Parts: sequence; structure tokens; C-alpha cells
Amino acid sequence: MPELPEVETVRRTLEPRILGRQVAVACLRRKDICEPLAGSKRTPEHMLQGSTIVGTMRHGKQLAIYADHGQVVCVHLGMSGVLSWTTSLPKFTAADHAHAWWRFDDGSAMVFADPRRFGGLWLAPDLPTLRREKWGTLGIDGLMVYGHALHREAGQSERNVKAALLDQKVVAGVGNIYADEALFASGIAPTRACLTLSEADWDRLAASIRRVLGDAIEAGGSTLRDYRDANGAKGSHQTRHAVYGRGGEACLTCRGVLTQATLGQRTTVWCKQCQK
Repeated sequence: MPELPEVETVRRTLEPRILGRQVAVACLRRKDICEPLAGSKRTPEHMLQGSTIVGTMRHGKQLAIYADHGQVVCVHLGMSGVLSWTTSLPKFTAADHAHAWWRFDDGSAMVFADPRRFGGLWLAPDLPTLRREKWGTLGIDGLMVYGHALHREAGQSERNVKAALLDQKVVAGVGNIYADEALFASGIAPTRACLTLSEADWDRLAASIRRVLGDAIEAGGSTLRDYRDANGAKGSHQTRHAVYGRGGEACLTCRGVLTQATLGQRTTVWCKQCQK
């Protein structure tokens, strides 16, 4: 958490606020959360300073903000990260965990805060470098995944299908929430070994991933604890979860009791009647 829908919601709510704005001042308050990628000429302390924001993009759980001179800041929210926009730069205290901020020419600001510090920033000289050095190891984006891609990456594996979905090299952007939800929607048990799935199973699962992620984006993501969009608003998709976080409760389809167990150190919930 946040997963693909939350990061995409942040991107969609942030972009109209910052597009065309010039970065007047950039401040990196914790140097250990920012890593320059190969070819970066600017120091992390001055990332994007003096440049104009020309676009944003996302791959999986990572968000990129790029400027007119080519420089890119890649943001990974980790477990508790928040990338927010504000009309003016507030005064920060240690309790705010604001590790970096950018003040724009109109006085507004973008702030990256991360209390648990599982997230971070990466600085790239251009988008091709970001794609090669940072995104090149990731699988296809969850909104674009199809059955043949899943089958190619995981179809011969003996590991369970839930573990495969959480592997960002297989499909980028799916985490614990949406893996459980997509598996339920496709009728596939998370305990199934990947090599037991047919091509039709992979096709059905991929379609469920795309649909579940799309529905979550339309709802502004799922807010369980820290997540907010760039404007500070909570998501509402948590009210629509069919299985995630509902272990021991009634299945919404068959009314049987939902099973909860730990698979690969991740809490997993599914219906043994509806998912085979």
C-alpha cells in the first residue's frame, strides 16, 4: 500500500496542479531518500529546480515527474508515502516527516512525506534512463496485462499464483489488496500453483486484474490508513472490497465463510467455495 490505483490517482490529481509550473525552489530534507541514477548531472538537493514541469507518467507503483530540460524525479510511495499539493508551503516539524518539497512560481508547493521511509525518490537525466535503469526490471503494467504475458512470465512456475501476482517482475502495480480482489473476481484460488493454470485461467485472471484496478482508480483508490490523493482526499474503494480484510466474514457471492491464511508472509483472504 499504496498500489497501482492509489499511485495513478495521485498522478491524476497532481498533474493538473503542477503542469506548466516552474520549480522556484527545491529542498531535499533527507538525502538518504534520494538516489541519482546514471547520468544525473544535478545534485539531488536541486532536483527540478529552475525547470518547468511538462508531464507525469506512471509504471506500476512508481510515479515519474519530468521537466522541460529532460530531468525526471521518480517517486515510490512505499508503505506510507504521500505526495501532496498545497496552495502554499507550510512550516514543517519533525512530526510531518516531510522529506522533500518543491515550491512553484505561483507559491504553491508539492511535498513528499513518508513516516515509515519505505519509499523514496530517484533522479534521472531523462525518461529513457529512467525506463532503462529503474523500470526496465519491472513487469508489464497491471492496466495493460493480458493472459499471454502472465503465462509467459509465471506459467511454468511451481509457486502459488498469489506470490506470482505480488512479484513486480511479473506484473507491475499489483499488491496484496488487488491480488486478493483479482483472484476472487477470476474464481482462482491463491494457493494454486502457477503451472496448474490453463491459458483460459490466465486470460480470466488478467481480465480481472485490469477490471479490478480500473474500478479502484474510479473510486480514488483504497484508504486503509495513510493514503490520500494529491489534494488530501481519501479513496473509497475499501468499501467495495469483496475479500481483502474480510477473513472470517461471509462471502458476498455464496455466503460461506471466507478463509484467511498467510501465504508467503502475506495475509491472504479467499473463498474456498467460489475460488478453485
